[in-house]
Amino acid sequence: MLDIGPIHRAEYELDSGQSDPVFIAEAPGRIHFLGEHGEPRAGLYLSAAIDRFARVAVSPRKDNSLRFFAADLGERKRTTLINLKYKREDRWANYIKLAIYLFSSLGYVTKGLNFTLAGNIPHQVGLASSSAIEVAAAAALKGLLKASLPDKDLPQALVRGEAEFLGREVSPVDYLVALNARKDHFLLVDEVSRGVTKIKSPFARYAMLLMDSRVPRVGVEEELKLRRADTRRGLELLAKRKQGTSFRDYENGDLLESMGDLSEEVRRRSLHVVEENQRVREAKTALEGGDLAEFSRIIFRSHESLRDLYEVSCPETDWLVKRAQELEGVAASRMTGAGFGGCTYTILKENIQEEYRRRMEDYERIFGFHPLVHEFHLASGARLIAKG
Repeated sequence: MLDIGPIHRAEYELDSGQSDPVFIAEAPGRIHFLGEHGEPRAGLYLSAAIDRFARVAVSPRKDNSLRFFAADLGERKRTTLINLKYKREDRWANYIKLAIYLFSSLGYVTKGLNFTLAGNIPHQVGLASSSAIEVAAAAALKGLLKASLPDKDLPQALVRGEAEFLGREVSPVDYLVALNARKDHFLLVDEVSRGVTKIKSPFARYAMLLMDSRVPRVGVEEELKLRRADTRRGLELLAKRKQGTSFRDYENGDLLESMGDLSEEVRRRSLHVVEENQRVREAKTALEGGDLAEFSRIIFRSHESLRDLYEVSCPETDWLVKRAQELEGVAASRMTGAGFGGCTYTILKENIQEEYRRRMEDYERIFGFHPLVHEFHLASGARLIAKG
């Protein structure tokens, strides 16, 4: 990844001495191993930060101008403090502007700022690249401004900023992962309590690969809205029979007792959410106990549920997962992300990577899409990497 310190100084013609302070922070992308198609606003996730990062450098200006430079893209954007607002055409710069808005609303930003952005998180594949930019920008700004905002309050502050500045409701989960991750650890993230439990990875001699299927995705958000509507309907009907406020309050038997009230489609969606919550809990136990065989079964069952009950998989990703399952030495494989294409992840013994990649060569011949493979490791969370 680019060393943005010298790039930032060259872009804004800053002196290399301490009279021109430059603060640089980085934040990781993340992957969900389980849970992303659970209950909205009440999810349980098995996640981790990955060693793909967004880096943001910031330095002060003497005027009220805001300058943005994306070093990887060679693109520049600009605005002023008084005109700070979301602009669709500003794309990546909007995520940095969100961090400015956040600290401006707290009274910290009174002069202009220079920003440089670089990163190596693959985009549009569900690895939270935009959240990483927001967290990195916030961490860099916090250092420059000597702001007293505690890290534990930053996720909720960013959620509020998303609603007020970008006009969208988001989950705090990606921020919780980015700020709490630890190298070589999985994270169990509770969206309700905002709690994060760190679990040491038992996969020391394994590789982790992300396979981008390259399947074009059209109308994904509309399909996901339908599924979320089905789960809301399922929860409403379950609550009429047995008191509860979320799917965590119900078990498979409750769905069987309500079969006469639920349509088959609503029942399938609801069953996936109930069982996925349980799978996250079971995966935690399996990881803590080093039971790799049980963990493998949980992950494969989750993919089957996404395919058969929640119906967000597709033939291409199903093929990638099944092909991986057939190879001895593969511990887990499953789709990840929004679905209808996108990515699968595979955890496999290091010495069978070449055989895995060889077997995946049939994918392009069968489906006509050239997949991209990214190896990743479980990484630490956001940090300030240069100051002053």
